[in-house]
Amino acid sequence: MQVVVLGNGITGVTAAIGLRALRPDWRITIVSGESTYHYSRPALMYVFMGHMRYQETKPYPDRFWSEQGLELVRAWVDRIDPEAKVLECRDGSKIPYDRLLIATGAKSNKFGWPGQDLMGVQGLYNLMDLRLLAANAERARRAVLVGGGLIGVELAEMLKTRGIDVTFLVRESSYWNNILPPEESAMVTELLREEGLDLRLETELDEILDDGSGRCRGVRTKGGEEIPCEIVGLTAGVSPNLSALRGSGIPCGRGVLVDWGLKTQVEDVWAAGDCAEIQTEGEGRNLIQQVWYTGKAQGEVAARALAGEEVRYTPRTWFNSAKFFDLEYQVYGFVPPKKGEENHHFWIDADGKKSLRIVEKEGQVLGIQVMGMRLRHLVCERWLKEERSLEYVLSHLYEADFDPEFFSRSLIGEVTA
Repeated sequence: MQVVVLGNGITGVTAAIGLRALRPDWRITIVSGESTYHYSRPALMYVFMGHMRYQETKPYPDRFWSEQGLELVRAWVDRIDPEAKVLECRDGSKIPYDRLLIATGAKSNKFGWPGQDLMGVQGLYNLMDLRLLAANAERARRAVLVGGGLIGVELAEMLKTRGIDVTFLVRESSYWNNILPPEESAMVTELLREEGLDLRLETELDEILDDGSGRCRGVRTKGGEEIPCEIVGLTAGVSPNLSALRGSGIPCGRGVLVDWGLKTQVEDVWAAGDCAEIQTEGEGRNLIQQVWYTGKAQGEVAARALAGEEVRYTPRTWFNSAKFFDLEYQVYGFVPPKKGEENHHFWIDADGKKSLRIVEKEGQVLGIQVMGMRLRHLVCERWLKEERSLEYVLSHLYEADFDPEFFSRSLIGEVTA
């Protein structure tokens, strides 16, 4: 049996490693044009800022793959031919398969802005983006970032370490307020301004300007203002990378359409991770999950599916975490940006640098969100699974205090005092 995994991100390698444990005698090939070896994408910003070397972003030593009997092929795949069961590569080669997992990840969004393909215009998702950014930063004094969110903050922090001034164009009235409730959004907005970023709220991009040689020289907003810059960062989210599926006949919507077993509508083809769109017939909008831990979880399920098991992907309790410069952020479960029928209980410390939000309905905690603090993941996840009450969570907050030995005084103590 020849199994090919297209993509060497967290989803693809998790599936390949899991499949090897289940099927030690099968031939398993991982194909990627981006890099030979798997690396941690969240660590790319630290390479740019000089905190890590690229070699240190690889979770496994290079010998690991041959020791596991996993074949690595460095090639860009231009087309999948499911009838012939081959991948057609850019260099003219073909890679046959008996079973295929598509784990091609995501790409930075572009929304048809004039000038979006000029030199100096880029997103931040993969290793090629990092290399391009390093080259673009050599000649840049100012950058304009289009869109907010977590990727925008990462890119802003990276550019700031190179002495490059950053302007944000954010169409919302407060930073990331389509995800964060008003109080937390205001905290992040204030922080970004304290960091010296030029944050233009309720401002949208109209056009990226050409310097006459095919490189950007600035942007024009919908309000008619021109802002000179040498880098334009497209940070308005990501979408599934479907470039290899053009003409394949594999049904796609926003992503590769799969069922809850991650199976596509084409025989012997599965998809998982950032590129997959799980069809939820009658259960609401189709599901696309694009964070690290969901990619890993889907990879684990995909391994069993490829091995021939009957499986179903069951989403875990929602979780996300990030840092806005030095401000930590964590969310567990359901924390909507706007209040509905649920109740929100919010605490913020006197200096506005730490906050805790607990969302409950009819006494049951539905979600927990913290800014400027860190909670223990397994504890918060357990509370939500056990459907604990607000009173219970408040009286047991000390259980979620993260590494309190590193602090002179427990941060949670401020909440419960």
